[in-house]
Amino acid sequence: MQAIIEPLADPVPVAATRLGIGRAQLYKEMAAGRLTARKAGRRTLIERTEQARWMAALPLKAAST
Repeated sequence: MQAIIEPLADPVPVAATRLGIGRAQLYKEMAAGRLTARKAGRRTLIERTEQARWMAALPLKAAST
């Protein structure tokens, strides 16, 4: 049986999908310094730990009454 290897980082389109935002919004977050990326040649990669950190830093939505 082969083990499934999870990637450590995702390219921009995959990271945007995982975070539930568009590519343009992801690039805006990177430009604002709220989301960091790494470069591997021409590829821009966002680490999964960075994606989780960004998501956890978002404000909580208040419950509506």
